[in-house]
Amino acid sequence: MSLTLHEFHHGLGAKFSSLNGAEIVADYGDAPAEHAALGASAGVIDLSFRSRLCLVGADRARYLHGQITNDVKKLGAGEGCYSALTTAKGKMESDLNIFCLADELLLDFEPGLTEKVSQRLGKFIVADEVQIVDAAPHYGLLSVQGPKAEAVVRSLDLFSEIPSRQFASVKIAVATLGEIYLMNHSRLINFCSRRGDEAQIKGKLVAPHIVACNSGFDLFVPDNSLGAVADKLIAAAKQIGGKAIGWTAFETMRIEAGIPRFGADMDETSLPLECGIESRAIVYNKGCYIGQEVINRIHSVGHVNRELRGLRLANDLKILPQRGDRLFQAGKEVGFVTSAVKSTALNANIALGYVRREADQTGNELTLRTAAGESFAKIAELPFRK
Repeated sequence: MSLTLHEFHHGLGAKFSSLNGAEIVADYGDAPAEHAALGASAGVIDLSFRSRLCLVGADRARYLHGQITNDVKKLGAGEGCYSALTTAKGKMESDLNIFCLADELLLDFEPGLTEKVSQRLGKFIVADEVQIVDAAPHYGLLSVQGPKAEAVVRSLDLFSEIPSRQFASVKIAVATLGEIYLMNHSRLINFCSRRGDEAQIKGKLVAPHIVACNSGFDLFVPDNSLGAVADKLIAAAKQIGGKAIGWTAFETMRIEAGIPRFGADMDETSLPLECGIESRAIVYNKGCYIGQEVINRIHSVGHVNRELRGLRLANDLKILPQRGDRLFQAGKEVGFVTSAVKSTALNANIALGYVRREADQTGNELTLRTAAGESFAKIAELPFRK
């Protein structure tokens, strides 16, 4: 499926690729410069390739509440949350960014999963007043990420209010652009923590890596206004040292931050408690949902058998490991790699991967076996640090 703004991006020098069957911008000719701008200022990325569903109807909140791991019923209009969609065995089917709008629940998730998630959510609708609508043909998704993201959004001079809390949203109606939704959504800050690693910040129990705020915003824009808004955002970003960025820069920073992505670091074999998303995706006292029994039982036991960890790799690797390449300790298989990248910011080859409990200790050196041979992989805390 091609991007709505294919020609727009082509005009900016985009090099295209694909992700799970959807067209994406890989880069605009200089991925390292895009990564640097994203880290120091702001990057504007077209995420319209992602899946978007809306749940409408009077029972939408109650129904979705019984399908996912987070608490939807407590959300008011303009609020949101992150959640997992799981099977009866507690295994992941997707992760979801959920935004509670005035008359609907908007779900944002990985590309290529619209039919699967629609069927899964629709499977249990019997007498409920709920309809599932594909929003992707009508609304695109532009995202501004980086420490100066808020300045970019403010410079549009469209929004009288900029949402300050993660997942908070506002809507505006502009005669020339239509209805635009602005969400506070920091996609590249590690909001996860390992179990038991929460901290008290300003009286609230939160993960320790979320002190920075206003570091990312999503804009859901009508398709016929997408090009005009994208042009304004990129121009505003350039004024403060930012630029349009592609998937390569975005994905590199995601891995550096240690943020798992469904389809890469999480899949249908994963339990959400293994993936580093437990603290922000699961509410244990919310009532029944599909997969709750298994997930609560594991939580009460106190541990899972493997966890997603950071891995520092040998710097002289000519070929980075592929997803599924195995990790060993003393000749015994103890895990596997999920994502890997050469980080210029860290001056290191790094990866994410699962490590079994018996080998899971920061600083442990494991043996990585790939088609190119053996090398070492040292377990590191997430997010990666210089």
